[in-house]
Amino acid sequence: MASLDNSLTGKVALISASDSGIGAQIARELSSHGASIILNYPFASLSPRAHALATSLPTPSIAVEADLSTTTGPKQLIDAAVAKFGKIDILVNNAGIAVNLPFEEQTLEHWDALLNLNCRGTFLLTQAILPHLSKTDSRIINICSISARAAPPMQTIYAGTKGMVDSMTRVWAKELPPKYGCTVNSVSPGPTNTEGFKAAGEEMMKLLQPVIESTPCGNRIGEPEEIAYAVLMLALPRASWINGVQLIASGGHFMM
Repeated sequence: MASLDNSLTGKVALISASDSGIGAQIARELSSHGASIILNYPFASLSPRAHALATSLPTPSIAVEADLSTTTGPKQLIDAAVAKFGKIDILVNNAGIAVNLPFEEQTLEHWDALLNLNCRGTFLLTQAILPHLSKTDSRIINICSISARAAPPMQTIYAGTKGMVDSMTRVWAKELPPKYGCTVNSVSPGPTNTEGFKAAGEEMMKLLQPVIESTPCGNRIGEPEEIAYAVLMLALPRASWINGVQLIASGGHFMM
């Protein structure tokens, strides 16, 4: 039997954009360690997939439709979570999109889409959760990216948005724990085997192939399960003294 330090029993975890990919795997990982789960999906068309995942989890779980790129979606998600569970112990800010294009081809529409979800969505969801965050041993975990510091070509806007998430994480790690009894950390994946990554485009994949081949831990990209485990480590009770950390899960591809 797992010790209490290795259990999330009694905890409630909200993971944004968790109907597929890394978010869905984080939900499975945290649920397998006892946490009740609030899944999130942005559009009605994704409802069957999200609700099927919620039903498959071993702990009480719900799926909530909320578009976090809007100004109202974050509060809508929090309201539904609190109505069901009454509190939130773990917030995983996972929602994000990317554009992989030469700088000259990136547009104001791209700018608005990425900033509204990757930055404003993270800002508003975290702000909205604070009144409902458990005041002892709670967690805020932001999914960042090695792009925030590795600065790959064709990711001007995406890398910039993840740079903001990186900076917000460090600010919140100083400001929020004394008031809310939480820790604030981030996990930065490298290239990971998800639907979103595979849709990056042929040109981007050509640029990344030498990077993938030179990754110290292996000639491959990461798996969602490997990113989810990094999140689990930060979510467990025994991680209470880890704060303000960017945990890089890239197989050694990028090191600070």
